[in-house]
Amino acid sequence: MSIAIRANLGVADANKHYDVSHATSHDEHHDTSENTLFGFWLYLMTDCILFASVFATYAVLYMNTDGGVSGKDIFELNFVLIETAALLVSSITFGFALICAKHQKKAATLGWLLITFALGCAFIGMEIYEFHHLIEHGNGPQRSAFLSSFFALVGLHGLHVTAGLLWMAIMMFEVLKTGLNKRSITRLGCLSLFWHFLDIVWICVFTVVYLLGAM
Repeated sequence: MSIAIRANLGVADANKHYDVSHATSHDEHHDTSENTLFGFWLYLMTDCILFASVFATYAVLYMNTDGGVSGKDIFELNFVLIETAALLVSSITFGFALICAKHQKKAATLGWLLITFALGCAFIGMEIYEFHHLIEHGNGPQRSAFLSSFFALVGLHGLHVTAGLLWMAIMMFEVLKTGLNKRSITRLGCLSLFWHFLDIVWICVFTVVYLLGAM
């Protein structure tokens, strides 16, 4: 009888130890995810400062055309509107991908990420075409301070989008190979913040550079 009681007590202690360890592990993982997101928010704040500095530079230099072209002469708003629509819609499709990821729908997540990736590639392709068109007609960044600041601002955003596309490709490969574990969902959450941040920056670029520049 005494042996049985001791055995039961031993099992109870073992179960209690497992529950405490499991809860501690869960809390540590939860804290790790929150720390990751918090750290990424800090990164985005530094990126805001970077873009604000380049925006300020553009605001100072956009009138310095050195007798060359201005925004009215080179900006094609219809073209840029299509480019803008591609990026904004990609933000919506990424939102669908994140929702599917949180519901453990692997195929749907990959599908929406692929659509987002294609829209991002379309945006970058149109931006490269615009830059090539300007340079081909003698309106490269060396032509004037206005064009230097234009290429710097729009090009900086384009580099960020390219980095986001590379990150997205890596995430699609990771989800395909390892599934939708908590680490992958946290990383997708960080990428979602980054992608939406780029959308907000582009809205500012479109308004300040293209719309006001074409007036």
